[in-house]
Amino acid sequence: MGYDHSHDHGSYSQDHDAGGHDLGAADKKRVLAAAVLTGGFMVAEVIGGLLTGSLALLADAGHMLTDAIALGLAWYAFHLGERPANGRHTYGYGRVKTLVAYTNGLAIFLVALWICYEAWRRFQAPLPVLGGPMLVVAALGLAVNVAGFVILHGGDRGSLNMRGALLHVLGDILGSLAAIVAALVILATGWTPIDPILSVLVAVLILSTAWNLMRAAAHVLLEGTPAGLDRDAIVNDLQDNVPGVREVHHVHLWSIDGARNMATLHASLKDGVDAHVAVDAIKSRLRAGHDISHATVEIEFDRRAEDGRPREAVRGVSPQPRHLH
Repeated sequence: MGYDHSHDHGSYSQDHDAGGHDLGAADKKRVLAAAVLTGGFMVAEVIGGLLTGSLALLADAGHMLTDAIALGLAWYAFHLGERPANGRHTYGYGRVKTLVAYTNGLAIFLVALWICYEAWRRFQAPLPVLGGPMLVVAALGLAVNVAGFVILHGGDRGSLNMRGALLHVLGDILGSLAAIVAALVILATGWTPIDPILSVLVAVLILSTAWNLMRAAAHVLLEGTPAGLDRDAIVNDLQDNVPGVREVHHVHLWSIDGARNMATLHASLKDGVDAHVAVDAIKSRLRAGHDISHATVEIEFDRRAEDGRPREAVRGVSPQPRHLH
Protein backbone atom coordinates (compact mmCIF):
# COMPACT_ATOMS: atom_id res chain seq x y z
CA MET A 1 0.00 0.00 0.00
CA GLY A 2 1.57 3.33 -0.99
CA TYR A 3 0.68 6.98 -0.92
CA ASP A 4 2.19 9.75 -3.02
CA HIS A 5 2.18 13.10 -1.28
CA SER A 6 3.53 16.12 -3.16
CA HIS A 7 4.55 19.16 -1.16
CA ASP A 8 1.89 21.90 -1.19
CA HIS A 9 0.12 20.12 -4.09
CA GLY A 10 1.38 22.83 -6.44
CA SER A 11 4.21 23.85 -8.68
CA TYR A 12 7.63 24.80 -7.46
CA SER A 13 7.29 28.42 -8.54
CA GLN A 14 4.15 28.82 -6.45
CA ASP A 15 6.21 28.15 -3.34
CA HIS A 16 8.17 31.41 -3.65
CA ASP A 17 7.10 33.96 -1.06
CA ALA A 18 6.66 37.68 -1.57
CA GLY A 19 9.99 38.42 0.11
CA GLY A 20 11.87 36.21 -2.32
CA HIS A 21 10.12 37.85 -5.27
CA ASP A 22 10.99 41.35 -4.00
CA LEU A 23 14.63 40.34 -3.51
CA GLY A 24 14.79 38.94 -7.04
CA ALA A 25 13.29 42.15 -8.49
CA ALA A 26 15.84 44.26 -6.58
CA ASP A 27 18.71 42.06 -7.80
CA LYS A 28 17.43 42.40 -11.36
CA LYS A 29 17.64 46.21 -11.13
CA ARG A 30 21.10 46.05 -9.56
CA VAL A 31 22.43 43.84 -12.35
CA LEU A 32 20.96 46.09 -15.05
CA ALA A 33 22.55 49.20 -13.52
CA ALA A 34 25.93 47.46 -13.30
CA ALA A 35 25.61 46.30 -16.93
CA VAL A 36 24.98 49.87 -18.14
CA LEU A 37 27.95 51.23 -16.17
CA THR A 38 30.28 48.48 -17.33
CA GLY A 39 29.26 48.60 -20.98
CA GLY A 40 29.45 52.38 -21.13
CA PHE A 41 32.97 52.64 -19.79
CA MET A 42 34.22 49.62 -21.72
CA VAL A 43 34.19 51.71 -24.92
CA ALA A 44 36.31 54.42 -23.31
CA GLU A 45 38.77 51.84 -22.01
CA VAL A 46 39.20 50.22 -25.44
CA ILE A 47 40.04 53.63 -26.93
CA GLY A 48 42.42 54.33 -24.04
CA GLY A 49 44.14 50.99 -24.40
CA LEU A 50 44.66 51.46 -28.14
CA LEU A 51 45.99 55.02 -27.75
CA THR A 52 48.36 54.21 -24.88
CA GLY A 53 49.47 50.77 -26.08
CA SER A 54 48.68 49.24 -22.66
CA LEU A 55 47.88 45.54 -22.54
CA ALA A 56 46.57 45.97 -19.00
CA LEU A 57 43.96 48.45 -20.26
CA LEU A 58 43.06 46.33 -23.28
CA ALA A 59 42.84 43.21 -21.11
CA ASP A 60 40.60 45.04 -18.67
CA ALA A 61 38.49 46.37 -21.55
CA GLY A 62 38.13 42.86 -22.95
CA HIS A 63 37.11 41.66 -19.54
CA MET A 64 34.62 44.50 -19.24
CA LEU A 65 33.16 43.57 -22.64
CA THR A 66 32.47 40.02 -21.50
CA ASP A 67 31.20 41.45 -18.22
CA ALA A 68 28.71 43.74 -19.96
CA ILE A 69 27.42 40.75 -21.95
CA ALA A 70 27.42 38.52 -18.87
CA LEU A 71 25.59 41.11 -16.75
CA GLY A 72 23.05 41.46 -19.54
CA LEU A 73 22.56 37.69 -19.50
CA ALA A 74 22.26 37.78 -15.72
CA TRP A 75 19.57 40.44 -16.01
CA TYR A 76 17.72 38.33 -18.59
CA ALA A 77 18.00 35.29 -16.31
CA PHE A 78 16.29 37.23 -13.52
CA HIS A 79 13.66 38.30 -16.06
CA LEU A 80 13.00 34.70 -17.10
CA GLY A 81 13.01 33.57 -13.48
CA GLU A 82 9.95 35.71 -12.84
CA ARG A 83 7.87 33.67 -15.27
CA PRO A 84 5.46 31.21 -13.64
CA ALA A 85 5.71 27.47 -14.09
CA ASN A 86 3.73 25.92 -16.91
CA GLY A 87 2.95 22.54 -18.39
CA ARG A 88 6.27 22.37 -20.20
CA HIS A 89 8.47 23.81 -17.42
CA THR A 90 6.80 22.60 -14.23
CA TYR A 91 9.60 23.94 -12.02
CA GLY A 92 9.55 27.35 -13.67
CA TYR A 93 12.67 29.08 -15.01
CA GLY A 94 14.73 29.40 -11.84
CA ARG A 95 17.51 27.17 -13.17
CA VAL A 96 18.21 29.63 -16.01
CA LYS A 97 20.05 31.76 -13.45
CA THR A 98 22.30 28.82 -12.60
CA LEU A 99 22.96 28.14 -16.28
CA VAL A 100 23.93 31.79 -16.79
CA ALA A 101 26.22 31.63 -13.75
CA TYR A 102 28.01 28.64 -15.30
CA THR A 103 28.28 30.47 -18.64
CA ASN A 104 29.68 33.54 -16.88
CA GLY A 105 32.32 31.46 -15.14
CA LEU A 106 33.31 29.88 -18.46
CA ALA A 107 33.53 33.28 -20.14
CA ILE A 108 35.78 34.64 -17.38
CA PHE A 109 37.96 31.55 -17.68
CA LEU A 110 38.43 32.06 -21.43
CA VAL A 111 39.17 35.77 -21.06
CA ALA A 112 41.81 35.04 -18.43
CA LEU A 113 43.49 32.55 -20.77
CA TRP A 114 43.46 35.17 -23.55
CA ILE A 115 45.13 37.70 -21.23
CA CYS A 116 47.90 35.18 -20.46
CA TYR A 117 48.42 34.56 -24.17
CA GLU A 118 48.62 38.27 -24.97
CA ALA A 119 51.04 38.81 -22.08
CA TRP A 120 53.34 36.12 -23.48
CA ARG A 121 53.32 37.90 -26.86
CA ARG A 122 54.18 41.21 -25.17
CA PHE A 123 57.14 39.60 -23.43
CA GLN A 124 58.46 38.40 -26.78
CA ALA A 125 57.87 41.72 -28.55
CA PRO A 126 57.59 44.61 -26.05
CA LEU A 127 55.60 47.66 -27.13
CA PRO A 128 55.85 51.25 -25.87
CA VAL A 129 53.29 52.25 -23.24
CA LEU A 130 52.11 55.80 -22.44
CA GLY A 131 52.02 55.80 -18.67
CA GLY A 132 50.21 59.13 -18.11
CA PRO A 133 47.07 58.57 -20.21
CA MET A 134 47.04 54.95 -19.06
CA LEU A 135 46.90 56.09 -15.43
CA VAL A 136 43.97 58.45 -16.10
CA VAL A 137 41.91 55.83 -17.94
CA ALA A 138 42.67 53.14 -15.33
CA ALA A 139 41.67 55.47 -12.46
CA LEU A 140 38.36 56.30 -14.15
CA GLY A 141 37.80 52.59 -14.78
CA LEU A 142 38.43 51.80 -11.13
CA ALA A 143 35.82 54.38 -10.07
CA VAL A 144 33.23 52.90 -12.44
CA ASN A 145 33.98 49.33 -11.36
CA VAL A 146 33.80 50.18 -7.66
CA ALA A 147 30.42 51.83 -8.25
CA GLY A 148 29.20 48.67 -10.00
CA PHE A 149 30.51 46.49 -7.18
CA VAL A 150 28.73 48.60 -4.55
CA ILE A 151 25.48 48.31 -6.50
CA LEU A 152 25.73 44.52 -6.76
CA HIS A 153 27.11 43.92 -3.27
CA GLY A 154 23.77 44.75 -1.68
CA GLY A 155 22.07 41.89 -3.53
CA ASP A 156 21.46 38.27 -2.62
CA ARG A 157 24.93 36.70 -2.40
CA GLY A 158 23.37 33.28 -1.94
CA SER A 159 22.30 33.40 -5.58
CA LEU A 160 24.76 31.85 -8.04
CA ASN A 161 23.62 34.35 -10.65
CA MET A 162 24.51 37.28 -8.38
CA ARG A 163 27.79 35.61 -7.44
CA GLY A 164 28.66 35.37 -11.11
CA ALA A 165 27.82 39.04 -11.66
CA LEU A 166 29.88 40.07 -8.62
CA LEU A 167 32.78 37.96 -9.84
CA HIS A 168 32.81 39.78 -13.17
CA VAL A 169 32.88 43.21 -11.54
CA LEU A 170 35.49 42.10 -9.00
CA GLY A 171 37.69 41.00 -11.90
CA ASP A 172 37.27 44.45 -13.43
CA ILE A 173 38.34 46.09 -10.17
CA LEU A 174 41.47 43.94 -10.02
CA GLY A 175 42.20 44.74 -13.66
CA SER A 176 41.88 48.48 -13.04
CA LEU A 177 44.13 48.28 -9.97
CA ALA A 178 46.72 46.35 -11.96
CA ALA A 179 46.61 48.97 -14.72
CA ILE A 180 47.05 51.79 -12.17
CA VAL A 181 50.06 50.10 -10.56
CA ALA A 182 51.57 49.36 -13.97
CA ALA A 183 51.09 52.98 -15.06
CA LEU A 184 52.77 54.29 -11.89
CA VAL A 185 55.74 51.94 -12.34
CA ILE A 186 56.12 52.93 -15.99
CA LEU A 187 55.95 56.65 -15.13
CA ALA A 188 58.53 56.22 -12.35
CA THR A 189 60.97 53.83 -14.00
CA GLY A 190 60.00 53.41 -17.66
CA TRP A 191 59.97 49.61 -17.16
CA THR A 192 57.15 48.48 -19.49
CA PRO A 193 57.27 44.70 -18.75
CA ILE A 194 55.33 45.46 -15.56
CA ASP A 195 52.25 45.87 -17.77
CA PRO A 196 51.99 42.22 -18.97
CA ILE A 197 53.29 40.89 -15.65
CA LEU A 198 50.44 42.44 -13.66
CA SER A 199 47.97 41.42 -16.36
CA VAL A 200 48.97 37.77 -15.86
CA LEU A 201 48.69 38.15 -12.08
CA VAL A 202 45.11 39.39 -12.39
CA ALA A 203 44.33 36.61 -14.87
CA VAL A 204 45.55 33.94 -12.44
CA LEU A 205 43.43 35.38 -9.64
CA ILE A 206 40.39 35.45 -11.90
CA LEU A 207 40.99 31.87 -13.11
CA SER A 208 40.80 30.48 -9.58
CA THR A 209 37.57 32.28 -8.71
CA ALA A 210 35.98 31.50 -12.08
CA TRP A 211 36.76 27.81 -11.63
CA ASN A 212 35.06 27.78 -8.22
CA LEU A 213 31.96 29.46 -9.66
CA MET A 214 31.80 26.96 -12.54
CA ARG A 215 32.11 24.03 -10.12
CA ALA A 216 29.32 25.37 -7.89
CA ALA A 217 27.00 26.01 -10.85
CA ALA A 218 27.80 22.62 -12.43
CA HIS A 219 27.02 20.91 -9.12
CA VAL A 220 23.55 22.48 -9.13
CA LEU A 221 22.97 21.67 -12.81
CA LEU A 222 23.91 18.04 -12.14
CA GLU A 223 21.44 18.02 -9.22
CA GLY A 224 24.14 17.29 -6.68
CA THR A 225 23.42 17.32 -2.96
CA PRO A 226 23.31 20.96 -1.80
CA ALA A 227 26.15 22.16 0.40
CA GLY A 228 25.40 21.69 4.08
CA LEU A 229 23.10 18.69 3.59
CA ASP A 230 24.08 15.13 4.48
CA ARG A 231 21.78 12.46 3.07
CA ASP A 232 22.67 9.79 5.65
CA ALA A 233 22.30 12.24 8.52
CA ILE A 234 18.85 13.25 7.25
CA VAL A 235 17.79 9.59 6.99
CA ASN A 236 18.92 8.88 10.56
CA ASP A 237 17.28 12.04 11.85
CA LEU A 238 13.90 11.16 10.33
CA GLN A 239 14.04 7.56 11.52
CA ASP A 240 15.01 8.60 15.04
CA ASN A 241 12.79 11.64 15.55
CA VAL A 242 9.60 11.25 13.50
CA PRO A 243 7.10 9.03 15.34
CA GLY A 244 5.90 6.00 13.42
CA VAL A 245 8.67 6.00 10.81
CA ARG A 246 10.21 2.55 10.45
CA GLU A 247 12.62 3.22 7.58
CA VAL A 248 13.58 6.00 5.16
CA HIS A 249 15.18 5.21 1.80
CA HIS A 250 15.48 6.38 -1.81
CA VAL A 251 16.38 9.87 -0.61
CA HIS A 252 17.25 12.40 -3.31
CA LEU A 253 18.40 15.94 -2.49
CA TRP A 254 18.94 18.77 -4.96
CA SER A 255 18.39 22.46 -5.65
CA ILE A 256 16.89 24.26 -8.61
CA ASP A 257 18.89 27.47 -8.30
CA GLY A 258 21.47 26.86 -5.57
CA ALA A 259 19.42 28.76 -3.01
CA ARG A 260 16.39 26.54 -2.32
CA ASN A 261 16.67 22.89 -1.34
CA MET A 262 14.33 20.11 -2.44
CA ALA A 263 13.93 16.41 -1.62
CA THR A 264 12.09 13.24 -2.53
CA LEU A 265 12.06 10.16 -0.31
CA HIS A 266 10.25 6.94 0.56
CA ALA A 267 9.16 6.42 4.16
CA SER A 268 8.10 3.01 5.47
CA LEU A 269 5.68 3.39 8.40
CA LYS A 270 4.82 1.15 11.31
CA ASP A 271 1.44 -0.53 11.24
CA GLY A 272 -1.44 1.67 12.35
CA VAL A 273 0.34 4.98 11.78
CA ASP A 274 -1.72 7.70 10.07
CA ALA A 275 0.00 8.38 6.73
CA HIS A 276 -1.12 12.02 6.52
CA VAL A 277 0.15 12.81 10.01
CA ALA A 278 3.47 11.13 9.22
CA VAL A 279 3.90 13.08 5.98
CA ASP A 280 3.25 16.37 7.75
CA ALA A 281 5.72 15.46 10.48
CA ILE A 282 8.42 14.47 7.97
CA LYS A 283 8.04 17.69 6.01
CA SER A 284 8.08 19.79 9.16
CA ARG A 285 11.27 18.06 10.26
CA LEU A 286 12.88 18.65 6.86
CA ARG A 287 11.97 22.34 6.93
CA ALA A 288 12.98 23.05 10.51
CA GLY A 289 16.06 20.85 10.79
CA HIS A 290 17.50 20.73 7.29
CA ASP A 291 16.30 23.83 5.40
CA ILE A 292 14.38 21.72 2.86
CA SER A 293 11.22 23.63 2.02
CA HIS A 294 9.93 21.55 -0.90
CA ALA A 295 9.60 17.77 -0.44
CA THR A 296 7.75 14.87 -1.99
CA VAL A 297 7.21 11.93 0.37
CA GLU A 298 6.01 8.49 -0.70
CA ILE A 299 4.55 6.38 2.10
CA GLU A 300 4.84 2.59 2.30
CA PHE A 301 3.50 0.01 4.72
CA ASP A 302 3.90 -3.69 3.95
CA ARG A 303 5.33 -3.34 0.43
CA ARG A 304 7.93 -1.20 -1.34
CA ALA A 305 6.10 0.77 -3.99
CA GLU A 306 8.90 0.60 -6.56
CA ASP A 307 8.92 -3.19 -6.99
CA GLY A 308 5.83 -4.49 -5.18
CA ARG A 309 7.78 -6.98 -3.04
CA PRO A 310 6.87 -7.42 0.62
CA ARG A 311 9.19 -5.63 3.04
CA GLU A 312 10.30 -8.96 4.55
CA ALA A 313 11.39 -10.23 1.13
CA VAL A 314 13.41 -7.10 0.49
CA ARG A 315 15.26 -7.66 3.75
CA GLY A 316 15.99 -11.29 2.91
CA VAL A 317 13.26 -12.84 5.05
CA SER A 318 10.80 -15.21 3.43
CA PRO A 319 7.33 -13.68 3.51
CA GLN A 320 4.55 -15.49 5.34
CA PRO A 321 2.17 -17.33 2.99
CA ARG A 322 -1.04 -15.47 2.25
CA HIS A 323 -4.23 -17.50 1.96
CA LEU A 324 -6.96 -16.55 -0.42
CA HIS A 325 -10.49 -16.87 0.88
